[in-house]
Amino acid sequence: MRAAADNTEIVNLDAIALARAIKTKQVSCVEVMNAYLDRIERLNPRVNAIVSLQPREVLLEEAATRDAQLARGEYLGWMHGFPHAVKDLEPTRGIRTTMGSPLFRNFVPREDSIMVERLRRAGAVIIGKTNVPEFGLGSQTYNPVFGTTLNAYDQSKTSGGSSGGAAVALALRMLPVADGGDNGGSLRNPAVWNNVFGLRTSFGRVPSQFNEVFIPSISVHGPMARTVADLAMLLSVIAGYDARVPLSIREDPAAFAAPLARDFKGTRIGWVGDFGGRIPFDPGVLELCAGALKVFESLGCIVETAVPDYPLEPVWDSWCKIRGWQIAAMLNGPFADPARRALMKPELQWEIGNGLKATAFEVVEANVVRTAWYQAVRRFFEKYDFMIAPAGQVFPFDATVHWPKEVGGVSMDTYHRWMQVMIPISMSGCPALGATAGFNDAGLPMGIQIAGPNQAELACMQIAHAYEEATKWVMKHPPLLLGS
Repeated sequence: MRAAADNTEIVNLDAIALARAIKTKQVSCVEVMNAYLDRIERLNPRVNAIVSLQPREVLLEEAATRDAQLARGEYLGWMHGFPHAVKDLEPTRGIRTTMGSPLFRNFVPREDSIMVERLRRAGAVIIGKTNVPEFGLGSQTYNPVFGTTLNAYDQSKTSGGSSGGAAVALALRMLPVADGGDNGGSLRNPAVWNNVFGLRTSFGRVPSQFNEVFIPSISVHGPMARTVADLAMLLSVIAGYDARVPLSIREDPAAFAAPLARDFKGTRIGWVGDFGGRIPFDPGVLELCAGALKVFESLGCIVETAVPDYPLEPVWDSWCKIRGWQIAAMLNGPFADPARRALMKPELQWEIGNGLKATAFEVVEANVVRTAWYQAVRRFFEKYDFMIAPAGQVFPFDATVHWPKEVGGVSMDTYHRWMQVMIPISMSGCPALGATAGFNDAGLPMGIQIAGPNQAELACMQIAHAYEEATKWVMKHPPLLLGS
């Protein structure tokens, strides 16, 4: 790399190479910051992925501080000097955290979340936030505070969600890596719709602060990246036990920084497809995703069609019940105020209304179903090493449409039923990695979710790394917007 590094050269580096270039002083943190801010200035107005961007002069001053630390031999960690935008559901000290809601339009947290603490400790410079749907609800990133985030491959289409801003910012090289969260597919869906990688982690892998720390939430945090190796390195930064979250996993996160290469000859994969005809898909989606199975067979894997032995509809109903109850517990106060309720989107009001109707007995019963489903999935993994499913039921749709009312000729009865294929894996608590399976005739990406047994994040990344090496979708198919 030249002494005065080219901006395009900098932002095109994968994150591991960027970290190496910064650490060895081939490029300065100020150069890196300028390169990314220039890219954001050029492309972000086209897609609206990054919001609450901090003033350039402030960010350059922070980057200069990182350079000064390096000059003194103070290397903070893998993200030293990385520009990083945090998902706008996550508290960031001194930077607005709106959650995409008018209720929090001007909210500035006094403290960072645990995850943001870890990002800063590893040397990241927080430049702003990535856009989300209102309170993260729905796999379509739009809200009344910042507007809609558009797909990196087609600016007339949705980016997915709720980590839509993060996925688009990554795809367009406006960030080296990104963080996300996942309840019903929010890491997996936007990743595959923008040709990057997103990892839904096991509960407790990345400590999440909630008002109640002893009830496992369906929502988890996880990394997003343009390579699986970068994904693993970011997970090594944000994972690990924290005493404030007693159910967080104690395994040393340094394990994720190890090489990912591994032999997969004889590895057994269960392809669940449409779960035995129980989930509808738009034409072409299932076929494109099934085409990716040939890649795994070329790696020596044995692929069979199989589904866990448990009815699917109770799993969906239980997810809806638990989700509504948890949302209502968080937002019933504002909901009770007619003026504040009027600022909530209809889907949010519907969720809270359902949650307020749930009795304690119904919530317990929903969690009993969740447990039974986990046991069925656990038994599935006694026969198969991995489960693979499509990471969505439709291709990216018109960005002005809030959610598809019909999929594969079947009417959708809720605003999120069109993402039902994501929910069985969410409810199992198992890790799942979203990866691109290919592109349709319109040039829109679609992908698969690779799930493993509970706490098998490393195995998921190892097989995804082998898949990435065989396909190279990210490298071979960059968004056309990068050349505009």
